[in-house]
Amino acid sequence: MKNYPEHYKELNVWMDKLGLDMPDVMKGFGKLHEAALKPGALDSKTKELIALGIAITVRCDGCISYHVHDALQAGASKEEIAETVSVSILMGGGPSVVYGIEAMQALSQYQAQGI
Repeated sequence: MKNYPEHYKELNVWMDKLGLDMPDVMKGFGKLHEAALKPGALDSKTKELIALGIAITVRCDGCISYHVHDALQAGASKEEIAETVSVSILMGGGPSVVYGIEAMQALSQYQAQGI
């Protein structure tokens, strides 16, 4: 099983390194990320749950690491994350079951760390 809190930290290190190699792209991505997730008609928690659902259906384990973490930080509950996983399974079928399991593993690991 992947250690999602460690994976999250490692991804942050490598994203910083990527920013050194392509600063304009990563600054642009950072601004897009910030703008897309800031509260508007939808609050940040809802947007993080949407991003998590997409991460599961497109099978991006790094995205799962980020968006489970950030959904928890935005106040999402275990039940809200589980329902997000269930909708992802509806939309993504069997492969989303596997990645939904990964999201729930990430949730458990982050909760064990008090996030």
